[in-house]
Amino acid sequence: MQREPFTNLLTIDVEDYFQVHAFAGVVRPDQWNGFESRVERNTHRILEILDRTGTKATFFVLGWVADKVPGLVKTLVRLGHEVASHGYGHQHIAGQSPKEFREDVRRSKDVLEDVTGRPVYGYRAPTYSVSNKTLWALPILAEEGFLYDSSIFPIRHDYYGIPSAPRQPFRIGVANGGTSRFDDLEIEPLLFQENDRIALRSGELLEIPVATFRLLGMNIPVAGGGYFRILPYWIVKWGLKRINEEGGIFVFYLHPWEVDPDQPRVTGVPYRSRFRHYTNLDKTQRRLEKLVQDFSFVPIGSRISFQ
Repeated sequence: MQREPFTNLLTIDVEDYFQVHAFAGVVRPDQWNGFESRVERNTHRILEILDRTGTKATFFVLGWVADKVPGLVKTLVRLGHEVASHGYGHQHIAGQSPKEFREDVRRSKDVLEDVTGRPVYGYRAPTYSVSNKTLWALPILAEEGFLYDSSIFPIRHDYYGIPSAPRQPFRIGVANGGTSRFDDLEIEPLLFQENDRIALRSGELLEIPVATFRLLGMNIPVAGGGYFRILPYWIVKWGLKRINEEGGIFVFYLHPWEVDPDQPRVTGVPYRSRFRHYTNLDKTQRRLEKLVQDFSFVPIGSRISFQ
């Protein structure tokens, strides 16, 4: 099957099924060690799918996972994938103080760089939790040595989202990141051209938002995750093709637990969270296989000049 001409960005958020924010009300971090870990086997399932098409991705790895299974992170590097940070303890930023957030991202960066022997430049917040309430996190990321971020989702959602954010990559001036309004930030929208590499500049973060398309004046998410599982594949494909036809690049994301329909069920979870988490887990692997056949992907880092 012939792929679309654009080279898009594939990202995997490496966390285990019991660490998702939707389960935070019934599963505390101090209970994580009591759950069966399935993140290693599930990540290998994704690696096998990508290997069949020679596809490389950016893996935003939780520092906690890197501490538990460092061999998995080393495998990602050996296979030519990019390793970036998903934080250490998978805590929603709004539930942290700036000091706690700094300690979390510093710890994650340290463990990932220690395991890989390479610098870690990219970050994605758990649950895309950089919002108008947590813009103070952006200058902290820059101060801690991160050069790009992929945490701002330009939609409305009960857990995350900045609807007014650009849908395509943009630069953020982080000097005034303490503001509580996104519209007060200094931003510079960018347009990826095929095979372009974006140069990074001092005092800025490069923001890589995940995919949405415009419909009836709204940003419609087709980026991956639950949207990929719940929506019919043809709608996702149509939305992604539309983004490329508009001259944009789309950023797709997935979690290893989403290719694991046999994962243990967590009890006591509210209905909406159960629906979002468990719907169509048995379809994800086949859909991912089709996606990497229908579209071309590269890691985020391959489109950035770090010099």
